[in-house]
Amino acid sequence: MKSPIPPRPRNLLPVWLAAILAVLWLIVRDLEISFETLAYGASDLVEYFGRYRHFDFSELSRYLELMGVTLATALWGTALAFVIAFILAPFAARNMTPSPIAYRIAREILNFLRAIPDLLMGLIFVAALGLGPLPGALALGLHTAGFLGKFFAESFERIDRGICEGVASTGASFAQVVMYAGWPSILREATGYTLFMLDRNVRMGAVLGLVGAGGIGLALQDTLRLFNYPQAATLILVILVTILILDYGTAWLRAKLN
Repeated sequence: MKSPIPPRPRNLLPVWLAAILAVLWLIVRDLEISFETLAYGASDLVEYFGRYRHFDFSELSRYLELMGVTLATALWGTALAFVIAFILAPFAARNMTPSPIAYRIAREILNFLRAIPDLLMGLIFVAALGLGPLPGALALGLHTAGFLGKFFAESFERIDRGICEGVASTGASFAQVVMYAGWPSILREATGYTLFMLDRNVRMGAVLGLVGAGGIGLALQDTLRLFNYPQAATLILVILVTILILDYGTAWLRAKLN
């Protein structure tokens, strides 16, 4: 006797479409989005962005120097984040930590660092230390450490348990297990994550300049305040070209690592 033909699967497309439309309607209602206002403002947006069609390269050398300051801020911030994550990540990994208390403390420290936005940290450090790249580097370093520490800890937790047990069976201490079994196993992943955060920190370094953390962002804020759109367009162009070069460079390095 032949088995019965299974029933035809239901077409859930109308249900999903209705659900998506309902969610969109709730978003429009709760945020009070006015499509009429958007339509009227479209011409104003086109006119405003049209002010950036001219460039002023008379101070290009200074802009490149400021971009170098932003790159240095991002580099030192990433280095600080790596050092903090390097120390905390083994304690925040369940299979590496020496005790549940150390695990919980390390996890909460990383959660705290991720919870405070780097813009807020930048404002705090600028108020405490004054204008300059140092507050930006500290803000980027502490905030990024929360993410790098989490990424490293999760990589540690994916290590084959036998590798750590084999090193520990020789009488190795916690630090020796981390250095001889942990980090060699995740070195490639850790390098990729660090390059990704460096790429991200260059972008945020330019933004932190808007709150007084030095670099090219501070110059961009000054030109926008004075309505000097040709210089602002040049600064934006320098930022975009630098980010594109860095993006291709880090992508090439990650491809080589893989």
